[in-house]
Amino acid sequence: MSRKDEIIENVSTKQDRIATIARKYSDQPILSIAQHIDLEWLYVAFLQTRKDGVLGIDEQSAEEYCSNLRENLESLLDKLKSGRYRAPAVKRIYIDKGKGGETRPLGVPTFEDKVLQRAILMATSPILEQKFYDFSYGFRKGKSAHQALKALREICMKLGGGWVIDMDIRKYFDSIDHNLLMDIFKQRVCDGVITRVIGKWLKAGVMEAGIISYSDEGTPQGGVISPFLSNIFLHEVLDNWFIKVVQPRLTGRSAIIRFADDAVLIFENRIDALRVLKVLPKRFGKYKLTLHPEKTRLVKFTNPSVNKYDDGKPETFSFLGFTLYWGKSRKGDFLLIKLKTEKNRLARSIRKVHDWLKRHRHYKICEHHEKLCRMMKGHYAYFGMSFNSRAMSRYFHECGRNWFKWLKRRSQKKRLTWEKFVQITEQYSLPKPRVIHSLWSKPLT
Repeated sequence: MSRKDEIIENVSTKQDRIATIARKYSDQPILSIAQHIDLEWLYVAFLQTRKDGVLGIDEQSAEEYCSNLRENLESLLDKLKSGRYRAPAVKRIYIDKGKGGETRPLGVPTFEDKVLQRAILMATSPILEQKFYDFSYGFRKGKSAHQALKALREICMKLGGGWVIDMDIRKYFDSIDHNLLMDIFKQRVCDGVITRVIGKWLKAGVMEAGIISYSDEGTPQGGVISPFLSNIFLHEVLDNWFIKVVQPRLTGRSAIIRFADDAVLIFENRIDALRVLKVLPKRFGKYKLTLHPEKTRLVKFTNPSVNKYDDGKPETFSFLGFTLYWGKSRKGDFLLIKLKTEKNRLARSIRKVHDWLKRHRHYKICEHHEKLCRMMKGHYAYFGMSFNSRAMSRYFHECGRNWFKWLKRRSQKKRLTWEKFVQITEQYSLPKPRVIHSLWSKPLT
């Protein structure tokens, strides 16, 4: 065994020890975790940290940090244990959400901050992971969006569709109250070193256009600790409340599927759904969160082949980039719940290809082909699910059409003909869509 593998195994053993203690004292806060964090622990955290991310406000790359790795990790450990660590502000960037020009803000920590966040996550996740329910899929080891989609479909099939509350929390990551979050966190982890550094991250501020701003609420998306803390908060706000308070008072069956701040509640009876929909804003308001009044809605998703005397047609709803709908069998009956790429997500993916080809139409054909293959394979890797062949075929067709469009506009002297383009695609063939995530495979990853 190499020295590197030995260090990884040692750290894994410490994590198992923390998890065992957490199970033994499941009803008490754990007071001593930071003692397990040493130089080996930080080294493993460094190995697990992405090296190709956007640079933080200090503009230090992973290569620069690695050039003096041992000294940097020793200094980081000393600052953490002594309380001298100062959390730097995160750099604010924006990404396109593809919904009417909306953007989502992201916070980019420095590389050293990413390493420490990973180390704290490694220390606290063995404790807090035990709190989460199986229906929580967001940013958890061994869980994925495709598993959440499969579970949601199976539940809806089991309930015959039912009534679905499609939730939308307004600016969730920007609205989390720091004091409430720390109160919830300390119910299970009360180590002074851990809570102090998390408090510093929450108060570190955000740098935008060279100006640092501070707030008493919000966990900027970007680092690994932010989604973890957000999961803890929403576990208390929604998951625990739904299981312990709501479900015992319902008359019919119900279920919940959550991926980070995206959640859907499924009910067998309409009356149950209406009662919960009425009280949801009050529950979230208690924790200073707001549900979007227009995007949070009750969806009639009943199976029309069962409710033959119901004139209303079933509605559709979207979850994690897919639209769920009742589809017909070959005999023409409504029997299956199917999935297809959400309309806005498909348009955004096609526009991304179009914009890249437009900006880089002067590139060589082989460079076009290489980039297109990467983009298309990435699209198929997520949207390549059962029943989604029509949307993926459209994406494939639009990629080829846009490639032809911008190759044809590269020169005014000699226009590219379709026959010539077909010859190009025979040499530089584009990857064809295929199902990667089968709804019937076990396990689904």
